[in-house]
Amino acid sequence: MNTAMMHLNPSLLPPSAAAWPINNTIMRMPHNPLQNQLLARLPEAEFDELLPHLELVPMPLGQVLHESGSSVSYVYFPTTAIVSLLYVLEDGATAETAVVGKEGMVGLSLLTGGESTLNRAIVQNVGFGYRLKAQILKNKFDHGGCLFHIFLRYFQALITHVAQTAVCNRHHTVEQQLCRFLLQNLDRLPSNSITMTQELIATMLGVRREGITEAAGNLQRAGLIKYSRGQIEVLERPKLEVAACECYAVVKQEFDRLLTYNPS
Repeated sequence: MNTAMMHLNPSLLPPSAAAWPINNTIMRMPHNPLQNQLLARLPEAEFDELLPHLELVPMPLGQVLHESGSSVSYVYFPTTAIVSLLYVLEDGATAETAVVGKEGMVGLSLLTGGESTLNRAIVQNVGFGYRLKAQILKNKFDHGGCLFHIFLRYFQALITHVAQTAVCNRHHTVEQQLCRFLLQNLDRLPSNSITMTQELIATMLGVRREGITEAAGNLQRAGLIKYSRGQIEVLERPKLEVAACECYAVVKQEFDRLLTYNPS
C-alpha cells in the first residue's frame, strides 16, 4: 500500500481498539461499492468503468490515508468507515475541518489540480472502503460527463462543510460543537453508537479535554447520550439536534441539495 501508515497515540484510542481494530458487526456486513453514495450516484455506464479498479480495503482506527503536503496516489470511497480531515499546525496541534464517510470521497484535491493536500486524512471510525488509483479517477474526471458534474457538486458541498466548521469552532460553545460532531458521525454510521474517547474527540475539535468531559456530562445528565469507556450511545437524537447549533443542519441540507441533483 502506497499510503502513510501512522497511528494516533494509543492512549487516545478506545480500550479495545488496538486488539480489535474492526469489530465483528462491521466484519459481517456485506461489501459493495454502491454503499458509497457518491459512487452510487454515477450513471451505470460510468460506474462500470470504475468498478474493475475499485479495491476493497480495511480502514483501521488511526490509519493515515493522506499526510499533509503529500501527493495523492489513491482516492478513497468509505462505506462503513469515517475519515477525519485535520489541519495540522507547526506545533503539532490539530483541528478537524470536515469528515468524510459513505457520502463522499477522500482525496478530492486531486481533481482540482492541486495534486497534494494541506489536510491530514485519518480514520476516526473503523470500517471499510474502496480505494482507486488517483490517475484513473483523474482521467475519467478530465473527460467530463456525469462523473465530472457529480464530483464538482460534492466539492461544493465539502467546501460548505469546511467553512461551516470554521464558523462553528469560532462562535459556538463546546457543547454545541460536540452535538454537531456526534450528529455528523451518526449520519455516517449504521447504528446510534460511536466508539471514541473524550480525548480523541477533543483532539478532533481542537479543544481541551476538560471541555469535552463537561459537555458530555451535561448531555448525559439531560438524557441525550450515554457515555462509558469510549462508547457513546445517542439516546435522544431529536433532542440532540435541538441542542446543536445551526451548523449541523446547514451542512446536511447542502449535502442533500447538491447530491440529489442529477445532471442531464
